[in-house]
Amino acid sequence: MRFWLVYIAAVSVAALFITVYDKRAAVCGKWRISEKMLFFTALLGGSVSMYLTMKTVRHKTRHKRFMIGLPIIIILQIAAVSAICYIKYGRS
Repeated sequence: MRFWLVYIAAVSVAALFITVYDKRAAVCGKWRISEKMLFFTALLGGSVSMYLTMKTVRHKTRHKRFMIGLPIIIILQIAAVSAICYIKYGRS
């Protein structure tokens, strides 16, 4: 359990940093993080952090792909964790 908490914390911090970096790069006209990499980071477990960061710094909030895609990823991740917990721990 401890491993997963550390893992999620690390991926969430990484998601926060790459989202903020991409926002700054967009404003300054510098090299950007690809959308594939942003989604990949979300799929690895940084979806909540990335979504909240995007809303906070107003980055990609006009892109339906992100504002719909990230909540879908979050829902799927919650469903997956719930299913795993149900299988592992039963109906308690």
